[in-house]
Parts: sequence; structure tokens; C-alpha cells
Amino acid sequence: MRAEKKTTSSRSRNGSSSEEGQTSSGIERALQVIFAVAEAKGPDVGVSELARTLGMSKTVVHRVVRTLAAADFFSFDERTRRYRLGPGAVSVGLAAMAQMEVPRIAQPYLERLVASTRETATLSVRYGMQRMYLTQVLSPQEIHMSVQLGRLYPLYAGASSKAILAALDDEEIRDYLAKQPLAPLTPITIQDPERLREELEVIRSRGYAVSLGERQQGAASVAAPVYEATGRVYGSISVCGPVGRLGVGKVEEYGALVREAAAEVSRQLGHRSGDRNVRA
Repeated sequence: MRAEKKTTSSRSRNGSSSEEGQTSSGIERALQVIFAVAEAKGPDVGVSELARTLGMSKTVVHRVVRTLAAADFFSFDERTRRYRLGPGAVSVGLAAMAQMEVPRIAQPYLERLVASTRETATLSVRYGMQRMYLTQVLSPQEIHMSVQLGRLYPLYAGASSKAILAALDDEEIRDYLAKQPLAPLTPITIQDPERLREELEVIRSRGYAVSLGERQQGAASVAAPVYEATGRVYGSISVCGPVGRLGVGKVEEYGALVREAAAEVSRQLGHRSGDRNVRA
């Protein structure tokens, strides 16, 4: 009886070890796929591309992405057969971002912007080839802008988005414009890639982006990029309000303010003004 028990126990230990190894391997593969989708240069990615990037078989990648899509961690486009980060990933990412120091660092600068402009100030973070609002300080005025935190937005429309897009490397911008359809979000959304390219050069030159109803009708914003210590763009800081209050007369004034605030937050994150990706 003792010998039989010992053999059974040994099998149990070996089986447990094998199961743990398989589980660990599966988790590692899933994490590799998640990071590959998050870091993809385009807004979405296909199974074949993921398999090539990761050196995995298409069968393994397909199994992983289907599991993650079933859990809403990925979104799947039936028409293009491509995947992108889904609502579950956004929730996890937002929770992680909320625990980072950046919102705390940015908070006093957002408050100063609101005190100076009496408009809403926001902090956005780049999320792959999209971006989302991470935090905001609302305008004290009765009629004011309020943004939806945690929702993903494209990089081609709106000041907060264009400030981030303009801060990317030239190659990243080329890849993005080659793959991203410039679908109109409002009647004045820029839909011509060449015109958008020219707009990005203007943003780089003056150090801030402007939108007067590009992403949302009636809404205006002025935004500047925030950089990490590595020199890569982290996100953007903006001032936003009704178009009637952020007309041409205020754009230059608010542009200088958001550019200064974004530069200060970037410095707090360890970025030096002479680093590679500075455009202002």
C-alpha cells in the first residue's frame, strides 16, 4: 500500500508540474499576442501578421486571439478578419494608468489651465495607434465640455489626437496613414492623407494642435504632446470648450498655455527638451 501510494503521489506531482508548465506556456503566449496587438503600427492586425511577428504558428495565434476576443479583450472585425484591443483591454489599461503617477503629476497643470482659461483641461494617453482621455478638470462655467474617460479615439481627428500623431516618427506616420481610413467623424474631419500630413507639419512647427469641430460638432480644442523620458510621446494635454468660445482669437493664447503645460509635465516625466522626438 505504501509503495502504491508513493507511485500515485509521484504521478500526481509530475502531472501537476506538467499542467503548471502548460498553463505557464499558455499565459506567456497570450501575453505575447496581447503586446503584439497593442504595439502594432496600424489600428488592427491579422492572424498571419501576428504569427510572422511572433514566430508562432497561425493555428496557435488563432486559438489565442479567439479566446481573447470571446472575453472581450480583443475586438474582431468580421469584414476585414482583423483584431484590435477591445473593451476588456481598455478597462485593464485604464485601471493601470490610473495607478501610475502621470495623472497625479499632470493634475496641478490641468488645474492651472482651467484657472487661466475657464475651460475644461484634459490629459490623454496614447494607446497603441489610438488614444484615450485619462483624466480631466472641468470648466467652472455652466456650459462646458466634458469628455468620456477610457474610450478609444482615432489619431487623425481632434486636437488631442493630432498632437500625438504629429509627435510620432515619420515612418510611424507613413504607416498609419497608409493603413488607417480617414473616415469622417464630422463634416470637417480631414479626409485627405496629404492634407493631414501638411497639418501635422504645422503642428510640429508651432508645438500644438487645433480642432474646431473636427471630431465632435460644436466642440473645439487646443492640445500639445506630452513626452516620456525615452523621448517617445506619452499622450497630450488639451484645453477644450464650445467652438464659440475657442474661436480664432483664443487659439494662439491657449496654444501657448497648453504647450507650456505639456512641456512641464514632460520634464516631470524625465524628458529633456533636446531629446529626439521634440517637435516644438
